[in-house]
Amino acid sequence: MLDKIGIAKRIAKEVKDRYYVNLGIGIPTLVANYINKDIDVEFQSENGLLGMGPFPYDEEVDADIINAGKQTITTLPGASFFDSASSFSMIRGKHVDLTILGAMEVSENGDIANWKIPGKMVKGMGGAMDLVASAENIIVAMMHTNKAGESKLLKKCSLPLTGLSCVKKIVTNLAVLEITSAGFQLIERAPGVSIETIKKATEGKLIITGDIPEMKIN
Repeated sequence: MLDKIGIAKRIAKEVKDRYYVNLGIGIPTLVANYINKDIDVEFQSENGLLGMGPFPYDEEVDADIINAGKQTITTLPGASFFDSASSFSMIRGKHVDLTILGAMEVSENGDIANWKIPGKMVKGMGGAMDLVASAENIIVAMMHTNKAGESKLLKKCSLPLTGLSCVKKIVTNLAVLEITSAGFQLIERAPGVSIETIKKATEGKLIITGDIPEMKIN
């Protein structure tokens, strides 16, 4: 079973050379720490930064340099800063190759709910709706179940939707899954996790074909 860092490490393997990538709040922000050093990747932050680097060591912290989740970050050589309008022009103009988001729920047809729980105060919807409406490749980083042990991979989302049929792949603490026309296709299982455990944790339709390999994280 993976922790949040393990999920981030596995997703980092999905990032290809010369990609422009947007990282959502939560687990996705960790992905920048684990990118293969042999590839050239530009991370875009919707608050107005291109060229985001990993989290800083204590001596590198600059309180003025933050990501969309208000976490302090570093910048890479050649990084640029700009206003929010320019940032969302990049997003809406489909200039981002990969978007990595957290989610509270994902349905078997790729719907995502990640911005609001009814009855709880939120500051706003953020940029997630723009991202899911514009991105052609969306990977979700999430825990497979909630704190009560209930599945977050559902037949149909119960929370307000952020986007419809937009998620392509999901990496959880238990598995890697792809969204297909028939449901959640199981691609890999986390180290030490059985097929039966994944079945029990998945409410939506789970498709299992052939032998399912164990994830390679490192």
